[in-house]
Amino acid sequence: MEEFTSIFKNCHGAFRQSRTLERGINLAQGLFNCAGRRTLTGILTSRGLQFKDWTAYYKLFQGERMNTEALFHGIQQEILTHHLNQETPVSAHLDDTLLHKVGKKIPKTRWLRDPLGPPFHTNFVWGQRFIQLSVACAIPGQSGAAQSIPVDFHACPPVKKVSATATEQEKRAFKEEQKKLKLSQVGADRILLFREQLDQQGQQRRKLIVSVDGSYTNDTVFKQLPIPERVTLIGRIRKDCRLYDRPEFTEGAGRKRVYGEPLPTPEQMRQSSEVPWVKVKAWATGKIHDFQVKIIKNVKWRKAGDQDLQIVIIRPLGYRLTKTSKILYRKAAYLVCTDTNMSIEEFLQNYLWRWGIEVNFREEKTNLGCGQAQVRNEVSVSKMPEFIVACYAMLLLAEARMKKLKPVELPRSKWYPKKSYKDKTTGDLMNEFRAQIWLKYMGINFSHFVDLQKMTMKSQKFANPLFSAHFYTRN
Repeated sequence: MEEFTSIFKNCHGAFRQSRTLERGINLAQGLFNCAGRRTLTGILTSRGLQFKDWTAYYKLFQGERMNTEALFHGIQQEILTHHLNQETPVSAHLDDTLLHKVGKKIPKTRWLRDPLGPPFHTNFVWGQRFIQLSVACAIPGQSGAAQSIPVDFHACPPVKKVSATATEQEKRAFKEEQKKLKLSQVGADRILLFREQLDQQGQQRRKLIVSVDGSYTNDTVFKQLPIPERVTLIGRIRKDCRLYDRPEFTEGAGRKRVYGEPLPTPEQMRQSSEVPWVKVKAWATGKIHDFQVKIIKNVKWRKAGDQDLQIVIIRPLGYRLTKTSKILYRKAAYLVCTDTNMSIEEFLQNYLWRWGIEVNFREEKTNLGCGQAQVRNEVSVSKMPEFIVACYAMLLLAEARMKKLKPVELPRSKWYPKKSYKDKTTGDLMNEFRAQIWLKYMGINFSHFVDLQKMTMKSQKFANPLFSAHFYTRN
């Protein structure tokens, strides 16, 4: 809790006054202490503020009392200063997420396609759309392992369609606004903004590697990014996309060719024996795996313009549902990279780290209740989820700081498996945070409480059920 408060206070530039900073810390601590829905009233109740005037806390998310972009700027500084090696590139991941809503009059909400719907039928849900950028930070003592920490969370609602009776001027304005707020366009803008923020913090020479999924691997993103030495993009492509070889140099006047002879599709390359498979080691799912890949360099693709690309095909991995079941296979992956000089080990590892942003989305929604706040102000509906994601990032950073100090921790439940690596879940971190808040206001020493719990585990006596019910809860 002390490390979290220290990181939060380092972001004091996000608040106009010291008292608004204290309100922000109160809300952050209430967010982790809350055992029910993460509405603003639920957070205030968990801090014992239910009998005081609540208007100041609601106004914190309106106007300019709190700047959430400055909060994420402080998170970026903390990561660059204490959690990243100065000689390694910044590995980031970009993706969008959907927060479900019920009220049809909530600003910035629309009918959106449900990404969890079945592939044979398109479902729609009412909600908000946000885009997030996370940075992979290496975990000390685990070769190749990394934890993704959010450094940007931005609302990107689709434009409301104009009516059929709208004027031509209104229709043209709608099309222009639609181009600006298109998901891939907003993604490209956030990548460029993050690159500028790195430059402002003295990281001009450090390369930025951004891994995306197929929805951002298009011409809107490719053609707006700077040279690969500044921003390298890694993304997924279709297995039947058209690729081209480099054009042959021709002398004489006239326009030079950009694309050469057509190449086989990625699926045909995977099935062909002309390109050999190469074995590569990379970290994923808690251990080092052996991957077999094919590498094709100096390839042209119309979506990327005149850039030279590197194509990597990953052979499907086999797995068993049980120890005695037959081997099943996943689908092959087809990746593209704008830097043809990047090593295959770095290429593959950076893309495998992208799974961390999916873990971020799950924990932000399930553990921290991102999107549960019942606010109706046009500014608050964006700032409240952004504030929750910023608190989540600070919690992960506080835990990374504590790894070096070897603090006293809550004993884990007996049914936890004994693993070789001891990574804590976000639920474990919130339980420890909650225990420290309780024991601080009850005047109990935390280390003595933990020793008492360990003693009662070995005897016939039971631990205090009130403590267990609150400290070991799972939201």
